[in-house]
Amino acid sequence: MAINSLGLDSSVYGDYTTTADVVEDKTSLSNDDFMTLLLVELQNQDPTEPTDTEQILTQTSQLATLEATDNTNKALADLAATLAASSDFGAISAIGKTADLGSNAITYTEGESSTFEMYFPSDVAYGNVEILDVNGNVIKTIAAESGGSGIYTYTWDGTDTAGNAVDEGVYYATASYTTVTGESLTTRVGTYPIESVRFDEGETFVKVGSGYVPLANVVEIY
Repeated sequence: MAINSLGLDSSVYGDYTTTADVVEDKTSLSNDDFMTLLLVELQNQDPTEPTDTEQILTQTSQLATLEATDNTNKALADLAATLAASSDFGAISAIGKTADLGSNAITYTEGESSTFEMYFPSDVAYGNVEILDVNGNVIKTIAAESGGSGIYTYTWDGTDTAGNAVDEGVYYATASYTTVTGESLTTRVGTYPIESVRFDEGETFVKVGSGYVPLANVVEIY
């Protein structure tokens, strides 16, 4: 099974809503509705027994309160929208930093190879990519490619060091390598530089590795 930088094969689709799906709320009165009712009441009152002035003042006060409440709700909605937009565009400042997706898991399906991406933040002189089982035991070692810093793609055929096929399931990928200056470093699947930010249907996505993931899936940015 091919695994991208998400650690799994997935796609995101938004819900489609037509205007026919939108039902107007008839359970509450707006300030316009309230004013209309008040004017109808005044127009149809008995001239010989006009509406008590005190009642009119009470209804007018209720109208003013309703309008103030409506204005407050609109202001709060606008404020929430502004804060949400500010939060979304604040994600742009994360471009160039490293995102940690919180897991270095990869999956293996019997009869298929598992392809995954590994980010090396420094130049690689030599090193090894290690496949671990759920108990943390190294079951396979793959030579790391030498070269500059960046994202490298590796393919694991689902066999252990002895060449035996392993059971399908979840495994983990890490790497230990030495830089051209002789420094020993480690890295793992699940940490990638953020290359860009995308906004889609109210949700923020960041490009890590070869794909986009929801910003909510990122557990740390550094």
